[in-house]
Amino acid sequence: MSTLLLSLSAALVSYLIGSVPAASWLARSRGVDIRKVGSGNSGATNVLRSLGKGPALLVAVFDILKGALAVWLARALGLPPEWVGLCGVAAVIGHNFSPFLGFRGGKGAATTFGTIAALDPVAGLGVFVLGVATMWLTRFVSAGSILGAVTAGILVVALGRPVWLMLSVLFLAALLIWQHRSNIERLTAGKESRIGEKVR
Repeated sequence: MSTLLLSLSAALVSYLIGSVPAASWLARSRGVDIRKVGSGNSGATNVLRSLGKGPALLVAVFDILKGALAVWLARALGLPPEWVGLCGVAAVIGHNFSPFLGFRGGKGAATTFGTIAALDPVAGLGVFVLGVATMWLTRFVSAGSILGAVTAGILVVALGRPVWLMLSVLFLAALLIWQHRSNIERLTAGKESRIGEKVR
């Protein structure tokens, strides 16, 4: 198999890995349609508000591992670094636009974190520290996710990472911010839900 064909196949598999809607399927097993409660997003935050901490933790870990697995798979196959980054991006796109959910999904925070942490552990650590600190101080998951993504982008540029890595991380950061545009509107209007608030 040629390198190009192998790389394209790996990117497709990465997309499919990312598209597995853990939140939706877990919620469905509890008799809940995650797309019809809370924010309607198939992600850990919505599971937290609708089903509680245990299910949310399971979904968060699974979603993080989806991004990391795509990167690890690409590296295990010996793909060029540019394709490693692309496979990570493909996993996040799969999560956000899953064919299992009519090309809808979550906002990609956990899968983005898993991808960035696997691509660049230093940037991943920065995302984790600032993201968790922001969530703890403000109790806004969206604020922590956005600031974490911005931190990752700043770090890969400041540390002079390879162009392919900078482009991958900057794209993921921009995509995450775009996916959170409605949250940004609610944050500025003082209407964003905090951690611990149940589905209304």
